[in-house]
Amino acid sequence: MKRSTLVWFATAALLAVIVAAQTVAAAGDRAQFIAAADVPTVAPGVDVLAGIPVVPLRIRGFDYRRAAFGDAWDDDNDAPGGHNGCDTRDDILNRDLVDKSFVVTKRCPDAVATGTLHDPYTNATVPFVRGNQIGASVQIDHIVPLALAWDMGARYWTDEMRLRFANDPANLIAVAGKANQDKSDHEPATWMPPNEAFWCQYSMQFIEVVRGYSLPVDAASAERLRQAAATCPTG
Repeated sequence: MKRSTLVWFATAALLAVIVAAQTVAAAGDRAQFIAAADVPTVAPGVDVLAGIPVVPLRIRGFDYRRAAFGDAWDDDNDAPGGHNGCDTRDDILNRDLVDKSFVVTKRCPDAVATGTLHDPYTNATVPFVRGNQIGASVQIDHIVPLALAWDMGARYWTDEMRLRFANDPANLIAVAGKANQDKSDHEPATWMPPNEAFWCQYSMQFIEVVRGYSLPVDAASAERLRQAAATCPTG
């Protein structure tokens, strides 16, 4: 199936993520997040973290396993865009890159072959060419890192829920490879995008994901997220 036929790519699509009870919860009257989306507004006096548990700190269990979240970019998942004939990485590249050309691959009949990323994390323009080495210049980041989610409660989820989380487009964004490596699995208290102009979008999307999946936030990150959200325009 061509991805151009999928309604989940429309920027007007509602963000929906699964909560801990495995029921799908809409994240409100917001367009599906992409880097080029409009900057969200925050009403004056609103606590952007309302309803999200805040814990004193992140306790690393040091038992995180990527395999616990399923095969990387597996299309066989229940997140929006799953079962569409293209793996999740190809879906996000197609969503976030511009000036694209396409190629048929084993994992996608309409995969991005070349394109351009306007990296939201660094504000750099990054060319993309499919290939093991050159393609690494553009990587797909989990806004809420998998290892962070694991430490904050995902270790207790079902396999199906972790697979969905790992492939949920609401938690994924194409970024420059080095920025993704620099971020690693850091929480907001210890890493924010170098491009401060993107702090509003980054913080609000991080908040929507942890809220949708009923994950807590450590106290230091809660403070950083509130500071970043304060850069959003009011409305």
